[in-house]
Parts: sequence; structure tokens; C-alpha cells
Amino acid sequence: MTLFWIKKAFFDFWDHFLVSILLNLGFIAVAAISFVLAPEIQPAAPVLGVIILLAGVALLFVYGAGVAMIARDITDYRSPQWSSIIEYLRELWPAGLVYAAMMVGSFFLLTIAIPTYAAMNNLLGAAALALLFWAAVIWYVGLQFFFPVRTRLDRSLKKILKKSFILLFDNPLYALGSAIGFVLIVGLSVFTAFLLPGPAGAIIWLQAGFKLRLLKYDYLEEHPDADRRKIPWDRLLVEDRERVGKRTFKGMIFPWKE
Repeated sequence: MTLFWIKKAFFDFWDHFLVSILLNLGFIAVAAISFVLAPEIQPAAPVLGVIILLAGVALLFVYGAGVAMIARDITDYRSPQWSSIIEYLRELWPAGLVYAAMMVGSFFLLTIAIPTYAAMNNLLGAAALALLFWAAVIWYVGLQFFFPVRTRLDRSLKKILKKSFILLFDNPLYALGSAIGFVLIVGLSVFTAFLLPGPAGAIIWLQAGFKLRLLKYDYLEEHPDADRRKIPWDRLLVEDRERVGKRTFKGMIFPWKE
């Protein structure tokens, strides 16, 4: 399943290469507000600089929510429509703001808590730091499913968070692999100025994995007595494998050798 997940995410991105690049340009333009404009203003007007920084971060996550909907369409084998982006942003901007608040708020708390516990220089402080570390890992790994759940399963904030963490605890290896893949994609994108594969590629990775993981729950719903540790992935992935096709990375780069 993991190898097919990688293949599907790659070809979903490749088949919509131009769309993904344009979406990444949108991320770059929005991020410029936070990381270029705000630092320029802050020395002369600190409060205004902070306001612009926070507004830029909020706008970045709102835009990311809209991209998550487009990525859902891409991974569902539907051609994304540019006319839909405004509709998607109108629908998901509240979720984007909530997500931004959770990310910024938790990061702010960590910047306070970590130095405080580190300064204690005793066993209690070390234990608190360890607990804080694992709580942060669980929190951020779980939050990666926020937009996939919102775009595919539920609109209620409470239910989105509940399902995100149920997914994490029910599928810890998948959740960890998804998070590592996301970080690697974003990290590699630094070398292409976030154009390739960029944030859009990372979001497509999350949506592709989530779409495939839902097949497990559809199967368990139809077969409640089935062994949860023995999911027949080969059977469940037949349709998706047919949609992706028998393409190979070699054939994509050197088609004349196929």
C-alpha cells in the first residue's frame, strides 16, 4: 500500500504539474506578506508588523484550505477547475482561520513552556520537557489530518479533531509516515524555491494517503468481523491502480525505453 501511495501521489502531482506550480506560486505570494513585508515594517512600527505577520499567517492557512480542496479533486481523479477556488475559499476560510489559530497558539505556548522547563535544571524539568515533546509530536502529527478530514468527512470542528486523532491512534505508522513524507517534500522544495513539488505537492501527498486509508474503513464497515490487522489492500486498491495505470518513473522520464 505504501509504495502505491508514493506512486499515486507522484503521478497525481505530475498529471497536474502546471496547476500545482501555479498553486505553489500562490503560496509564495501569500507567504511574502508574512516573511517579507512584515519584517520590513516591524522596525518602524512593531505592533503593525506583528499584526501584518499574524494576518499573513492566517491568510496562508486559509489559502492552504482552498488548495486542500483542489488536492482532493486531483486525488479523486477529477480535473480541478480554477473557477472552484473562490468557492472553496469561501467555504473553508473559517476552517483555515481555526487551523491557523491552533498552529500559532500551540507554537506560542511551546516557545514559553520549553525555556521555562529547561531553566529548571532538575529531574522535574526534564520530565516535563519529555512530556511536552511527545505531546507536541502527537498534536502536530494529528493535525496533519485536519484538512483531509474537513474536505472529505465532516464540517464540525469537534468531529474533525476527534476523527483526526482517532485516525492517528488507530494508524500510528501510517500517520508517522504521512508526517515524515510531508516534511521531506517541503524540505526538498527549499531547493526549488518551493515551486517543485512545493506545498501543493505536500498537500496532494496528504490527500492521496488519506483517500487510500479511507478504503480500510469502508472495508471494515462492510465486514465488521474482519481482522483489522489483515486488510486486503491488494483487493481494495484495484480500482485506484487501474486509474493510475501501469506507468513507471522510468517510462515517464524515458518514454522511448518503455
